[in-house]
Amino acid sequence: MNEYDLDILRLASAGYCCSQIVVQLALELQGAENPGLVRAMSGLCHGFPVPDGTCGAITGAACLLAYYGGKGRVDDEESDRLPLMLSELSDWFKEYATSRFSGINCSDIVDGGTINTSICGGLVSECYGKAMTILVENGFDPGTSND
Repeated sequence: MNEYDLDILRLASAGYCCSQIVVQLALELQGAENPGLVRAMSGLCHGFPVPDGTCGAITGAACLLAYYGGKGRVDDEESDRLPLMLSELSDWFKEYATSRFSGINCSDIVDGGTINTSICGGLVSECYGKAMTILVENGFDPGTSND
């Protein structure tokens, strides 16, 4: 059990989906609130664009990496590390998901894209943890905001 697994359960019980939970955990780590970002993450819930789409836990984790390494303002520059971080996350997830499930899509992982808390909670935990590890390994401090 990871130190954030209870937070995942708390957020899932509050009605947040997998992609929203990944980003909300990072915001809470920063002591920040961004309801618009969390709301926008609902577009990735239950597999994008439909349950046959890619798992929301991993698309949420990709957005989390971009939250730290992407361009946010006109005068910002995207981190040159972002493409490498996204590639590492993608490669890891493909291996992780295909070794446990029949693919990387939501419907490959859970029957018909219907949330299964034991499976989805574990995936959110693994994806969030992997994204945080990638951030730290690439010189980002997840406890601070880039704003």
